[in-house]
Amino acid sequence: MLLDDPLDFEKEDPLLPKGRPAKRKKVIGLDDLLEDFFASGKDELKASGVESKHGSKGYNSDDEDKKVREKEIKFRKFVEEYEEQSKELDAGDDVPQWGQRVFGCQKSPSIPSATGVENCQLLQSFSAHEHLGFDLNIEQGEGFLEGLLVDGWLLKLVLLHGSVEDSIASWALTKLLYSCNKKFRVAASDFWDNVLSLNEADKLSVDIGHFPSYSVLKSAILNYGYIFDNRTEVSTSESVIADDGPPQNIIEWLKIISTCCKIRNVHSIFSSSEAEELLVIVISLFLDRQLEGLLLILGDCLSSLILYFNSSEWESSCLTVAQSISQRVTMDLNCLRIVDCITGTDYRSKFLRSQLALQFLKISFGLKVANAEKILKSLTSINVKDKECNFFCLTILFHPGPEQGFLSSARCGLEKICWRC
Repeated sequence: MLLDDPLDFEKEDPLLPKGRPAKRKKVIGLDDLLEDFFASGKDELKASGVESKHGSKGYNSDDEDKKVREKEIKFRKFVEEYEEQSKELDAGDDVPQWGQRVFGCQKSPSIPSATGVENCQLLQSFSAHEHLGFDLNIEQGEGFLEGLLVDGWLLKLVLLHGSVEDSIASWALTKLLYSCNKKFRVAASDFWDNVLSLNEADKLSVDIGHFPSYSVLKSAILNYGYIFDNRTEVSTSESVIADDGPPQNIIEWLKIISTCCKIRNVHSIFSSSEAEELLVIVISLFLDRQLEGLLLILGDCLSSLILYFNSSEWESSCLTVAQSISQRVTMDLNCLRIVDCITGTDYRSKFLRSQLALQFLKISFGLKVANAEKILKSLTSINVKDKECNFFCLTILFHPGPEQGFLSSARCGLEKICWRC
């Protein structure tokens, strides 16, 4: 080998190709072709630039593509027409959300300045011990009782003594209903819950002569701003929120009603008519969006009121309650909200739901009959193909609820309507 001769590895082919590879053609997707086609409408120009891959199989691909394009054009026109029609329907059928104004402006309660609590035997017993240094007067007497109430000693002394003085009971109830201090009203609520509890013998734990009356509870809810009998002030929208917000004592108000209802077998605090009005108030509270966080407390109070009535009173009282509520609630989604809020599975809850649905249907369809069978006959005569048919009212019949009573019969009636059509 000569020194100037190339080496062996220098004779090998170079690793890199001498020339650049040919550029790949840009892949045109089907979506791009469709967009260009519908944008310009010139199918001949688009079709001329695309060569069919199926030309060698013996059929005319141009005719097949033309049929597909015609179907696409028809489908697109159908979608555009449907969209225009749906926009017109949406503009005319604007259904408001559920929600009614239940509380207005709150009022200042008229609480008497002299409660007489300074003369109660409990304070007198403390003032009799001179070594305690307790100077009895109105301000110090109430302040001393407030400390006993919050610390739980007032309840222990009452249970030890076995009775509750009327002045202390009235004073604790006032703290429960009107106190701005959360500690005082919560402590007063616990005090009343224990005082009205039953022992193992199904009797009250202590002797008490002053019970919470309907007049006191009604006066309290009116002071909270509750719109009791004025339907003209009730409006439906999200913007109707009470100026002062939800009452801060409404939780304790609901709890004291539940407690009073649970001792019906021992002491009947409310009459049947008073319990009916309280039931109407509690059901109407479900329409206030500000109270959605209190659904458990509202449900417990509702169940207690439903079970408060005797068996002989329930059917007539239920009809009265349903008629009263139907006159207060507007005929929109609030109707379904009211029926839906009664979630009990017992017979009384199912019967109340049925009566509410019955009253709403009578008002919605303008029926003047009181019998469920006659209402069903009127409903089966409805022509659902008519453009004037109110399908919103018919949705009340489909509302899930009791398997007994009017709603179940109404669903059977609707099946007849659908089969006829």
